[in-house]
Amino acid sequence: MKFSKLAYFVEQIEKTSSRLSITHLLAELFKKLDKEEIEKTVYLLQGRLAPLYSAIEFGMAEKMIGRSVVTALSIDKKSFENEFKKIGDLGKATEYFKKQISLLEHDDLSILEVYDSLYKLATASKEGSQDVKVQILARLIGQLDSLSCRYLVRIPIGVLRLGFSDMTVLDAFSWMIRGDKSLRPQIEKAYHVRPDLGFIGKVIKSDGLAGLKNVRPHLFTPILMMRAERLSSAKEILEKIGKCAVESKYDGFRLQIHIKKSKVEEVRLYSRNLEDVSFMYPDIIAGVKKEIKVDEVIFEGEAIGFDPHSGNFLPFQETVQRKRKYGIEEKAKEIPLKLFAFELLFLDGKNYLEVPFIERRKKLMSLIKTSGDIFKDVLITAPEEITEDEKKLELLFDDAVSKGLEGIIAKKLNGVYKPGAREWNWIKFKRSYSSKIDDTIDCLVMGYDYGKGKRTDFGIGAFLVGIFDEKQDKFLTVAKIGTGLSDVEWKELKVKSEKSKVKSKPALYDVDKMMECDVWVSPLIVVEIKADEITKSPVHTAGRKLKASKSGKAFEVDVPGFALRFPRLQRFRDDKRPEDVTSLREVKKMFIKQTK
Repeated sequence: MKFSKLAYFVEQIEKTSSRLSITHLLAELFKKLDKEEIEKTVYLLQGRLAPLYSAIEFGMAEKMIGRSVVTALSIDKKSFENEFKKIGDLGKATEYFKKQISLLEHDDLSILEVYDSLYKLATASKEGSQDVKVQILARLIGQLDSLSCRYLVRIPIGVLRLGFSDMTVLDAFSWMIRGDKSLRPQIEKAYHVRPDLGFIGKVIKSDGLAGLKNVRPHLFTPILMMRAERLSSAKEILEKIGKCAVESKYDGFRLQIHIKKSKVEEVRLYSRNLEDVSFMYPDIIAGVKKEIKVDEVIFEGEAIGFDPHSGNFLPFQETVQRKRKYGIEEKAKEIPLKLFAFELLFLDGKNYLEVPFIERRKKLMSLIKTSGDIFKDVLITAPEEITEDEKKLELLFDDAVSKGLEGIIAKKLNGVYKPGAREWNWIKFKRSYSSKIDDTIDCLVMGYDYGKGKRTDFGIGAFLVGIFDEKQDKFLTVAKIGTGLSDVEWKELKVKSEKSKVKSKPALYDVDKMMECDVWVSPLIVVEIKADEITKSPVHTAGRKLKASKSGKAFEVDVPGFALRFPRLQRFRDDKRPEDVTSLREVKKMFIKQTK
């Protein structure tokens, strides 16, 4: 397919605010692509050249792209800058000047040709690479038509925000095959093991739906991490899963560790949101190399800060200081990490996802060779007790809390590991669940309003947050927050929002008119929110139901939605994906529990 045809589809997607229409457009596009094209096209639609966990970046800022446009079209630099400033969109500014040069011919390159050139651009790293990048992009601008140029220049700076999620793409794959979304569960199961949309699309094109049955864990492709359900008493837990393994619930960084020992030993660490964070934690890398002696393995653990003087574990507020891009070695000496290993997913070619937990645990224990000295060992197996006694489980919970931990995790002995799912194989029993105060709620920042008074300096005065409805694949509002943040937190939120703001409300957002924002933000920023209770509100869309008014011209609120009372920010959750925020189903359960 020609890139100009892809640009046509992108324009149609950009114009619509309907998620279903976007799904249909993607399905129509995917039908027209072959197996090589679909893989590369899916990446380009995400503004990338590879999956999220790959470190390939373009390394181009707006000024460099401006140089490419000026070079390609032989136009005055000042004229371009003025037009760009007036339009406010680099893509449309480039399109504007391309249209003015009516005699300039273009070659109508294919998608694969454009992708290959962009890949060369991104991987140029020798001396003078900036000039190389500018020249490569300039050649593409010179060869493509004006509409193609609009979207081409948006890709390197990550502003090709088309308002759909990974789940929308999975639905589109189903529509491509069967004409509805009935195949989504099967496709999603494979995606959870190999969360690479390009790879999934290529497998479907090559081998059909049957090919997805052969998808297995793959080293250096992070598996979407399984999540736990939540209950608020030992009695409920035992009624649900019976005799269970109990582990402490640590409040740190959940990591997935991939190791391959060939000629050169390679270890990579992935966060919950699929980011490769290996460079951040050199002490864990060194410890894992020393204490794990196998050829190939994927396992999970929780990294938590350790006080080398007292031998105590540190709260999250201190552990989080280790998540940084600079001063890593110095901070590692100040706040060393311990990794509590608790799950085995893959070992020497064998898939352990379908193996019962008790067997996974036994095998994991056999792999880790430590001295038993907490001051020397980096890798530790999470302590575990098996019980079916309610009092014993409560005591384990109390013991964990007394040590400053979050609580406990109860694991079903014959439970399998279900990537990306929230299942009853794991049940969280945390400190806040044992009282009348609700647990914290992970929310997505959807947009913000401009500041007034003191907050004029911040440029932000209140922000809208929402939770995830898995059935609709939409984010629904639960609160607009204007208090409870420090000056530093307001500034940090503004910086994060600036990087992801969009011109119109994303199609994935369901927002009442009363909650409209001055600025919309694409689904990227996850925050942990504490609230006094969950209430009902007609202006929030989480759980709200509408009915047509008697006039038939408008809708009336039939059932009010859920809202958070006195919400305040606890912390930013950079380790979580938008889809990992608290679900509508969970909030409903919390509301029912609260009212009881």
